[in-house]
Amino acid sequence: MQFPESWLREFCNPPIATAELAELLTMSGLEVEELRPVAPPFTGIVVAQVLSVEKHPGADRLNVCRVDAGTGEILQIVCGAPNVQAGIKVPCALVGAELPPTEEGGEPFRIKLGKLRGVESQGMLCSARELKLSEDHGGLLVLAADTPIGVDIRAHLQLDDTLFTLKLTPNLAHALSVYGIAREVSALTGAPLKTPSFPPVAATIDDRLPVRVEAPDLCGRFSGRIVRGVNPQAVTPAWMVERLARCGQRPVSALVDISNYVMFEFGRPSHIFDLDKIHGGLQVRWGRAGEQLELLNGNTITVDEQVGVIADAQQVESLAGIMGGQATAVGDETRNVYVEAAFWWPKAVAGRARRYNFSTDAAHRFERGVDPAQTVEHIERITALVLEICGGAASTVGPMDDQVLALPQPRPVTLRVARATKVIGMPVTQAQCAQVFQRLGLAFSEGEGSLTVTPPSWRFDLNLEEDLIEEVIRVLGYPTLPNTPPLAPVTARMRSESRRGPHQLRHALAALDYQETLNYSFVDARWERELAGCGNPIKLLNPITSHLDVMRTSLLGSLVQVLRYNLARKASRVRVFELGRVFLRDAGVVESDATVAGIAQPLRVAGLAYGGTQPLQWGQAERPVDFFDLKGDIEALLAPRRPRFVAAEHPAMHPGRCARIEIDGAVIGHLGELHPRWRQGYELPLAPVLFELDAGLVMDGMLPTVQALPRQLPATRDLALVAGDEVRHDALIAAVLAAPHGGLVRAAQLFDVYRPKAATAEIATGERSLAVRIELLDDDEPLTDERIDGAVRAVLGHLQSTLAVRLRG
Repeated sequence: MQFPESWLREFCNPPIATAELAELLTMSGLEVEELRPVAPPFTGIVVAQVLSVEKHPGADRLNVCRVDAGTGEILQIVCGAPNVQAGIKVPCALVGAELPPTEEGGEPFRIKLGKLRGVESQGMLCSARELKLSEDHGGLLVLAADTPIGVDIRAHLQLDDTLFTLKLTPNLAHALSVYGIAREVSALTGAPLKTPSFPPVAATIDDRLPVRVEAPDLCGRFSGRIVRGVNPQAVTPAWMVERLARCGQRPVSALVDISNYVMFEFGRPSHIFDLDKIHGGLQVRWGRAGEQLELLNGNTITVDEQVGVIADAQQVESLAGIMGGQATAVGDETRNVYVEAAFWWPKAVAGRARRYNFSTDAAHRFERGVDPAQTVEHIERITALVLEICGGAASTVGPMDDQVLALPQPRPVTLRVARATKVIGMPVTQAQCAQVFQRLGLAFSEGEGSLTVTPPSWRFDLNLEEDLIEEVIRVLGYPTLPNTPPLAPVTARMRSESRRGPHQLRHALAALDYQETLNYSFVDARWERELAGCGNPIKLLNPITSHLDVMRTSLLGSLVQVLRYNLARKASRVRVFELGRVFLRDAGVVESDATVAGIAQPLRVAGLAYGGTQPLQWGQAERPVDFFDLKGDIEALLAPRRPRFVAAEHPAMHPGRCARIEIDGAVIGHLGELHPRWRQGYELPLAPVLFELDAGLVMDGMLPTVQALPRQLPATRDLALVAGDEVRHDALIAAVLAAPHGGLVRAAQLFDVYRPKAATAEIATGERSLAVRIELLDDDEPLTDERIDGAVRAVLGHLQSTLAVRLRG
């Protein structure tokens, strides 16, 4: 919300400076985001009248002007502006004047007595751009004909003014107007508030436009009247143009400007229809599937049953509470108008403009709540301005048509003084609370230790006792709060040593040479379908872009997109990870403060590696990263727990180069190379290796256990085994350790694999030789050859019986 300070002070003028006023508003919850002067500093510029214009004798594009600047003598000024002509009044910089610098941070531009092409110039006629009032450089700034000559331009144009820009939260709809902010300032400072009056404009004709409101849940009140014989080409007064510009609104036409002006003045969006373009009467209703409307912004939209409209007998004419239609827009040929102001229910307007990818000032106000009590008064204000600016002797006004169907019923809210004292943190009395409510214009009744407030029509935000408590302290002033230490005991919450926190997990992955990346939780539906195998993800009702329209069920799609982004910027080696939540449909999840019914939100950690295992260097040959490199990273991440990798399938991963990861029989994630189909589909030169793990299970750890150092020496034996190709490494090692060897075998490690080119007497086709080293140890007694041989025989027998593995001869 942007507005000039001078307009605010017309309604309420407290005896405080601009900076103090801005601080007061901010500390009361109406954050002042920016303070900016209307015009930069300049001096010596006055209103002057051009008396005559003659061509410069030495330059085709210059003119020699005789100018009356109110100094007592006629000045000769050389001017090159294309719109200079005798009789106009313009700003004139006298000799010695200082204009704003041409560049930011530069020195002011001083006007001196000089010559242009041999002709003396005793000043300078100025454009709006030269005064830094606008970017218009089409010519001189032409002033009104009745502007007095010789007055300082700053005083005449009220340039010693400040623009306030407020950053308002959604509950402050009552502050979306200059009058609404003035009402707040009056309550905060005690300065008198100038209450506007709306004298009714007498009806001179009986003409009425038939209006039927068919949807009370869309429109609770609809007011309007006919005005005939208007001049739409009338010039908007300079004061109105200036105020609209200082509110950030460009002028359009007199009728549109009047509607916008009243909106900024009192927070009431309204609409002016071209009466002669309306067929029959108007119907206020919900839209119907397939109906189309060309809006004032040029877009053609299709409405449905969820969107409110105003229609006539032939077509939809307006998007209710948002924007009018092109078919009934006022133009230069308009002679008769219908002025409309209505109360639209906030829920009926909320989100509809964003649905069509635009926003309007009207929608911004209606979806937060607009006072339903003064539709008639504001139409009276608009009517008076229309007659004043666009009216004439032939102008006539119809009677007011006001239909009240369903208005918000204020629900009384009770404030307990003791509760307010406890929440605020300092003593407040019932008299103080009553004084605050009086200053705010809230009707209330008093009881023993309590006040019951009936919220006025403009305060949609007062629903709870806490809302009233907030009003009390913000009017009393947050600086009045005492600096007291907290009374609650501070108790440290210690995390179990067996569980890592998210930051520890991040640091562990960073230590493994991965860089963290943060991505949106909403992703492309293609990623979910291809990389997560999810055909029914949770869809967004209002996506920020058309392709990021579903909630992710996997982090892999985001990481693949990060890889593509880096490859497009010539990165040759990428190692990234993300720790974030995914969103799964789960009917077992119930609604709570931390959950949404039907949606599970587990925390996942995923990583991706692409390119070389090490940055390019001279001391090590370059080798592309593979499955086993990331397998080692995961084992380091999960240490001291020992994960088990089991061949599996995953929608995003290569069928033959993918494994599920298990710890104590529980699946915690998957690891694998990107599927060739997706490598080609996402245009990747090489296949990256990816993993995705359940972060909650990854953060679960185990405490170290104390073990005494062995007092005996271990023994090792190497076994050359012949096994079929179907025997996997993990099964082989598990069988060795599970053999009935009396607890002597403490570890086993595969250190060689041999496969002959052709079948031999020892190794048949489909078999291979595996060299396994086993370590044997007894903590209590030294090992003997007999005990070692017995343990080895037990291992071999168990391998033979379980895996059909034999000792190589």
